[in-house]
This record gives sequence, structure tokens and C-alpha cells, in this order.
Amino acid sequence: MTPRLIVSDLDGTLLGADHDLHPTTVDTLRALAGQGHHLAFASGRHFRDMQRFRERLGVPVHVISTNGAYLHDSEDRLVSARHLEASLARALIALPRPPEVRLNLYHEHEWLIDAEAPGLLALHAHTGFGYRVADPAELDGEGVGKVLYIGDPGEVRRLAATIRARHGERLHLTWSMATSLEIMAEGVNKGTALAALLERLGLGSEACLAFGDNLNDTEMLALAGEAHIMANAHPELAGRVPGAECIGHHDDQAVAARLLERFGGRG
Repeated sequence: MTPRLIVSDLDGTLLGADHDLHPTTVDTLRALAGQGHHLAFASGRHFRDMQRFRERLGVPVHVISTNGAYLHDSEDRLVSARHLEASLARALIALPRPPEVRLNLYHEHEWLIDAEAPGLLALHAHTGFGYRVADPAELDGEGVGKVLYIGDPGEVRRLAATIRARHGERLHLTWSMATSLEIMAEGVNKGTALAALLERLGLGSEACLAFGDNLNDTEMLALAGEAHIMANAHPELAGRVPGAECIGHHDDQAVAARLLERFGGRG
């Protein structure tokens, strides 16, 4: 049996429309782990949020969280952390924005937000993970893995244009949804974290199967030897990863279906 690394995004990919793992997906991943394959989650979500899904599986899973800012091994050990420069984080915190656009910061141990946003918590109903409201004026910008702006797509795009003009070469900007602008340190993305994980496991990129649905999955999919894009993916994603295979819809457990087709009962 040749072990593979199977890495998947969560929302819009491995999770259903209810933002939860389907029993078929759980059973499939457990079986693959039992065959000796390596598993990894790669998401813009916080590590503590992603832990809950791994606990549900009950098998070893590596975790690429905060869009690659943090990499944890299958035993919860922090392998690498890459933060924004504090001065850049402070500039993003202070950037003028419309009052309806929420400012979020992801640190290693918590999610901070500038005002209550109960609607965001629905995405995390199955994990119970939540934010802490913090006054932006009191934040020093230290230890920030990701700055996240969430709001009207047009307003958020205008913020993205301003940030690129001022700091673009020192930051990595990407999107998890049209309403969600995600900003990490330059060179931080799911692909660079995946490369580090493959090296740690002693595997080449040809031994990696990756699954994703949005623009923040681009680098990860481009690196993987077998890249898969969901039917519900962002319309620009396929053009960015031309060698990827399009599979079914996330709410039809298409990742599990593809893995069963690919491996069946074999290793």
C-alpha cells in the first residue's frame, strides 16, 4: 500500500450545507486512515474550531488552519506559525471601514471581533467555537495570524483595493466567500503550509490528493498531484487550477464519493 496524504478544505467542500460532517464522510475518512493514509484539514477556520471535527472522526488528522498561518500535527502540536508584522496588523485594524463591515482577528488561541455579529456564529454551531468582542483601539497587532473583513461584497472589495495599493507586496490577500476578505502575511497560504506538511511526512506532491471550492484553496490545489474542485466552486477557481478534476456538490458528499471511487477497498 502506498500511503497518500488526503487534504480537504471544510466549508463548501468536506462539510455539507449544514456546515457539518455527514456520516458517510466520517466513515470514509476513518476507513482511509485505517488503511494507512494520512489525513489533513485545511481551512480558513481557527484551529480550535477545526479540532472539533477531528475529534468527531477519532483518527489522526493534521490541521492547516487560518489559511496556512498555523500548522498542527495529528497530536495537536504546533509545527509552524506565521504572523503578520505587528505594524501591518495595526494598520489594518486602523483602516477606516463602513460600520457594517466586521473586523476579525485570528490569534493562535482565539478569534476577536470588533462588534457582536450573531449571524457569524451559525457557521460554527456544530463546534461551539465563538468570538470575543474586543475594542480595536486596544489591540496591539501582535501575534495575528489573519485579519478578516466580513461584509457587503462591494465594500469589502473596495477595502481590498486600498490594502493592495498600500501594502500588497507584504501581504497575502484571498477570499473564502464574496463577503470575506482574508489577509495573512506575505507567502502564507494553504499551499505553503501543505508543502511543509508533505516534507514533514516525507511525501512528494504527487502523493497528495486535495479538495477545495474557493479562491483560498488555489495554491493548495495547484501543489497537489491530484486536485479536485467541487461542482459548487467559485467560478474562477477552475481557471486558476486548470489540471484539477471537477467532482460533485459538497452537499452530496462528493469528496467521500470520489475517495471511495479512487481507493475502494484498496490501500
